[in-house]
Amino acid sequence: MSQTLAAPAIPPAADLQSGAEVLLRALKDQGVEVIFGYPGGSVLPIYDAIFQQNAIRHILVRHEQAAVHAAEGYARSTGKVGVVLVTSGPGATNAVTGLVDALMDSIPVVCLTGQVPTHLIGNDAFQEADTTGITRPATKHNYLVKKSEDLARIVHEAFYVARSGRPGPVVIDLPKDILIGKAPYQAIPETPHRSYRPATDPDPAQIARAVAAMKAAKRPIVYFGGGVINAGAAGALTRFVRKTGFPCTGTLMGLGAYPSNDPQFLGMLGMHGTYEANLSMHGCDVMLNVGARFDDRVTGRLNAFSPGSTKIHVDIDPSSINKNVRVDIPVIGDAGVVLEALIAAWDAHPAPSDTQSVAAWWRQIAEWRGIDCLKFTQTQGRGDTIKPQYAVQRLYDITRELGRETFISTEVGQHQMWAAQYFRFDQPNHWMTSGGLGTMGYGLPAAMGVQIAHPDALVIDIAGEASILMNIQEMATLAQYRLPVKVFILNNQYMGMVRQWQELLHGGRYSESYSEALPDFVRLAEAFHGVGMRAESVDQLDDVIRAMIASPKAVIADICVDQKENCFPMIPSGAAHNEMILGAGHNQRAASITDEGLVLV
Repeated sequence: MSQTLAAPAIPPAADLQSGAEVLLRALKDQGVEVIFGYPGGSVLPIYDAIFQQNAIRHILVRHEQAAVHAAEGYARSTGKVGVVLVTSGPGATNAVTGLVDALMDSIPVVCLTGQVPTHLIGNDAFQEADTTGITRPATKHNYLVKKSEDLARIVHEAFYVARSGRPGPVVIDLPKDILIGKAPYQAIPETPHRSYRPATDPDPAQIARAVAAMKAAKRPIVYFGGGVINAGAAGALTRFVRKTGFPCTGTLMGLGAYPSNDPQFLGMLGMHGTYEANLSMHGCDVMLNVGARFDDRVTGRLNAFSPGSTKIHVDIDPSSINKNVRVDIPVIGDAGVVLEALIAAWDAHPAPSDTQSVAAWWRQIAEWRGIDCLKFTQTQGRGDTIKPQYAVQRLYDITRELGRETFISTEVGQHQMWAAQYFRFDQPNHWMTSGGLGTMGYGLPAAMGVQIAHPDALVIDIAGEASILMNIQEMATLAQYRLPVKVFILNNQYMGMVRQWQELLHGGRYSESYSEALPDFVRLAEAFHGVGMRAESVDQLDDVIRAMIASPKAVIADICVDQKENCFPMIPSGAAHNEMILGAGHNQRAASITDEGLVLV
């Protein structure tokens, strides 16, 4: 919702600066180091002010949507607020997809949008759009600055809103006359915001209830999401899980919050999650959800979701509680603060956990782990067609062997799920993907933002040949700023996930999912002043991966993979966790779990 603030007393003229200068001063005081943007008429005063200073760097993207995704990548990999600058009208509307993406995935972004002068607002002026109206449902909050004396205060408040509570994007719409005219500066306020004060400390009574339920559990599970990463609580999560001895599973956005190679981690859950994670969620008797929102891709059919469990939900956003799934013990607070409280209460609780039953639960989980639902597609003979899963596995193995700090972004589709399944993350903030909105074209600009934040790191965008074309123009940005981002395309010539659904759910009618006129990605990379390479067989794969990593320039590696390969396991739309398709000809029958163990129906 838009907001204007009460005007403070105006200082003497000698203390005034142009609105653009006040804006940059406020950004500098907020610790901003980089802005991702694209100029236009209404924001030229800001660009003129940027030209006259050296404290804040500007990265010229080639499309406004990419600017927001780059800011998301920067924010996700650093924990800082990402900053975007776009012009009025089409500049602002082009940013909307990125803003919704940041809203869905709780990424802190401040987007500065130009606007026509205040006296022209509402007159259909050139490049005018109702930016606050358009972005109201696309942002956590938005502002239209109508008075110069409000400018600095609004900027500071926008950063506070973006990073506090459940993070998200905030828009500041800036009329051109506000930027040109004189404005006073106000420092960052020392007192808390008068109305927006998200609760961070949990109710001790709810903590006690949660621990009592977990101590009595026979089949417990800890389920975590991206909120743990946003809270900087990965360390606390790891300590709590290891202290309890419970199994844990994570969402797509939560990968890296708990070490993926730890034996207590069951892998990702949900539509393309692991067999053991999904059956454990279905059969648990106590579920602790920390920083996840019970997304439909995780829950499957709601009336069959974990039907016999006591559900504990930890979230900083009260509106997320009972929004999708009815819970038994809500705990509102910051994930890190709540986890520390749970650790203290666990140690202080007099009743021991049911270790004998939990041990039996682990034995059941070990049986499910023995049913390796990924094995159907992982075996490779030398010289064979490259399986996409194998390509990601080799990428992971080689990067791990080289020991370089590696950040992974993805586009959206089958390759995204294979990346989540086969590239393992042992620390947070190294996995950038579009979870809630599922935005094709996210990965390349997000990787660009990560590379700006971490210039010496290895940054790889695992992509599909369809998604990468959505924002391929950002290869020019990589060239301009000499950013050595690597694009690893799993090229099957299809919109793979669309084709998979058409095969499994629509009778094999492949309507408009095949791409007949793809570019030569090797030559395309060279046209953008990068390096192109291609692997067409297993024998070539490792050499291409090593050459890609070794190159000091931006690279597009075109990995030609099996066109007909599907992404499994898969919970079909409308199905429950225990109704997975493991692979071609390997469907799992419906199952239920009792105190006596697994019962197949």
